[in-house]
Amino acid sequence: MADTLPTRSATDLFSDPIDSQPLWFKKSSFLQPEFDSEAYISDLRTLVSFDTLRSELQTHLASLKHELIDLINRDYADFVNLSTKLVDVDGAIVRMRAPLTELREKILGFRESVESTLVAVQNGLRQRSEASAAREILELLLDTFHVVSKVEKLIKELPSVPADWSNGDVNSMARSSLNNGISLQHAENETNLRETQSMLLERIASEMNRLKFYMAHAQNLPFVENMEKRIQSASLLLDASLGHCFVDALEHRDATAIYNCLRAYAAVDNTRNAEDIFRMTVVLPLIQKVIPQSGVVSGASGDELADDYQQIEQHIVKDCKFLLEIASAENSGLHVFNFLANSILKEVLTAIQKGKPGTFSPGRPTEFLKNYKSSLDFLAHLEGYCPSRSAVAKFRAESVYIEFMKQWNIGVYFSLRFQEIAGSLDSALIAGSLVPVQKLPSGPGNSQDLILKQSVTLLESLRSCWREDVFILSCSERFLRLSLQLLSRYSNWLSSGLAALKTGNAGRNPGFEWATSAVPEDFVYVIHDINCLVTEVCGDYLEGVLQRLSSCSTEVLDLVKQSIVQAGKSLSDLLPLVMNAVIEALTEKSVEDLRQLKGITATYRMTHKPLPVRHSPYVSGVLRPVQAFLYGERAATYLTGEIRNELLRGAAFAITGHYYELAADLVNVARKTESSLQRIRQGAQRRAGASSDVMDNNVSDTDKICMQLFLDIQEYGRNLSALGVKAVEIPAYCSLWRCVAPPDQQNAINV
Repeated sequence: MADTLPTRSATDLFSDPIDSQPLWFKKSSFLQPEFDSEAYISDLRTLVSFDTLRSELQTHLASLKHELIDLINRDYADFVNLSTKLVDVDGAIVRMRAPLTELREKILGFRESVESTLVAVQNGLRQRSEASAAREILELLLDTFHVVSKVEKLIKELPSVPADWSNGDVNSMARSSLNNGISLQHAENETNLRETQSMLLERIASEMNRLKFYMAHAQNLPFVENMEKRIQSASLLLDASLGHCFVDALEHRDATAIYNCLRAYAAVDNTRNAEDIFRMTVVLPLIQKVIPQSGVVSGASGDELADDYQQIEQHIVKDCKFLLEIASAENSGLHVFNFLANSILKEVLTAIQKGKPGTFSPGRPTEFLKNYKSSLDFLAHLEGYCPSRSAVAKFRAESVYIEFMKQWNIGVYFSLRFQEIAGSLDSALIAGSLVPVQKLPSGPGNSQDLILKQSVTLLESLRSCWREDVFILSCSERFLRLSLQLLSRYSNWLSSGLAALKTGNAGRNPGFEWATSAVPEDFVYVIHDINCLVTEVCGDYLEGVLQRLSSCSTEVLDLVKQSIVQAGKSLSDLLPLVMNAVIEALTEKSVEDLRQLKGITATYRMTHKPLPVRHSPYVSGVLRPVQAFLYGERAATYLTGEIRNELLRGAAFAITGHYYELAADLVNVARKTESSLQRIRQGAQRRAGASSDVMDNNVSDTDKICMQLFLDIQEYGRNLSALGVKAVEIPAYCSLWRCVAPPDQQNAINV
């Protein structure tokens, strides 16, 4: 079997090989390390069916088995002889096991030795660490003891002080005089003693700072707990001595002693005590001189702060500036103090709250605003003592500064101003008619002053939003919104009134009664005021607003300008509506005279009047309302020539359109009536036996009516020309001409 080789049949020589596989079946895929059967089947699923794949896999399996048999047959002799060559295998295993066992024993012994040595080293390191920690604690305790002793020794070196220093009574310290039992005879000796004491206190404060560090790292230790009384006693003595020295230095304005005391306060992190001492010793007496707290001053005049702030600023320059300069000196290390906020501003706030509580009440908006602006100026004055922007930011972040600003309820103030400003405009707009606030000028011209009370109130309200005694920069966006709301309210009042007038519902809506009671001459005031308001809002008013907001960025100013200009444009967009209302009113009056042309039919129907030779009397009155309006005193005074021409053309076009509708309807009715009568007449003639070919050569009634209308529109065209309107430019007039003109004059309009 080992020597047999697979043979191929004759058919295999001329066909595909037996082991040939399709192109999609690759044997190498099974040999890849990351081969995944599920992914392999999923990929081939789109190419072949499961039956085909199973068939190919079975064929491949058979091929692998066949190759395995070939390999075994090829080395079969060596495989059989393998068992005969394995001689004394057990003996070889025993010989190999002995040295391996010996090697294992040696490794185990060495491992035990290393482990014991490691345990010994670890124990030694732990003992060493414990000893080091104990030594550190011992050194810390020794240092703590030495520092406490040193502090107590330094305190004893201080000059003797009154017994009540230990309770921190700063006022009693201020009244005490520093002495060492020896009466100082000269100011120079007193100054030297004060400087020496301040230097010694600074040194003690530095040691106390070290002591706090040691105590923070040696908490809950019996030794330290036993020393707490000594530490507290030393701390109280230090605070009392430092407070007395600081008070004495402030009274004598000893810059060196003050500097040393402040450094001592900074060293023990007790800046608040220094700020309180300065407030009570220096600031409080000064503020009480300006704003007494013993009795509350009532009344509007008593609550004003401008003069008080001015006096306080003078006192600051005179009595506080020296300390502020010391604390703000460059590289002094005293930036931790904030005497501006925690000493000066805090005392000022307390004095105002107790002595002038009505100052913060927005119930009197004018006085409230004066005090608020004075307070902002005072804060700006205090910020002038800050040496840098970071110092200003720190000053504004202090709780006292925030509390001071909270006292000024700007929201309530704006609400009161809103009610005041918006309420005045609403009161003016709910009036039942358009009320002029000034007499008409006697001579012609174009007045630039507002006429209607509603318009005057709007402009006053708009200006009130930005007046010096009303506007607050922090509420600038609210006042801008209020200004735009005022303009929108006025525009809505006009547009809604005109819309109600057009629909005939003006009387049903409160506030729009003015629309029904207004005559065309009243709308002259409206047109004039709209023009004046647009000019003012987009001109001087806008410049004034931008001037108020000059401190804002360019982007903000551009947005403000766009919003106000847009509001002015919305107001100017109402002009066409008002002018249309005037045109409709004038047209309605003129149409009343035009309705008289219906009498022309009765004049020539079934009568024997000859052809007319002159126009009808009603024609002269058609344009009389327009002429009276345009050449009246109000229009001549308050309307520009451009607006008057626009009103004239609009009225002329509207009236002519109505003229054409009435005339065309009249002519159509006349012609239909004439046609009906003609048919009746012809039927009567046929029944009487008369010839139907007999024609009536007389002029018909329709021709007479058309001739009369033709004469009327010629006169109407001349009247238009007299007012400055070319009749040929009106499409309705041309249509009317072609409707009534004789055939030979249809295309030749001659007015």
